Amino acid sequence: MRVRVRPALKEETEEVFQNLGLTTSEAFNLFLEQVRLRGGLPFPIEIPNYRTAQVMKDIRAGRSLTAAENVDDLWDKLDKE
Repeated sequence: MRVRVRPALKEETEEVFQNLGLTTSEAFNLFLEQVRLRGGLPFPIEIPNYRTAQVMKDIRAGRSLTAAENVDDLWDKLDKE
């Protein structure tokens, strides 16, 4: 089986696999075994709702998020939005 992977993604994931004591081939085989055992992907795939998609877009655009000192401060700030 041949798989095309973006070079940066390959490099980053190979480092993770190495830290786990796995080769990329071993990790890929683990993934395929889980797909077979579960009869689907071994993790949820979800389409983000509108609000989540907007926040993700803002983050990618470099717009800042709401910062808070603590939970109460965060709720106060969120209530004002």
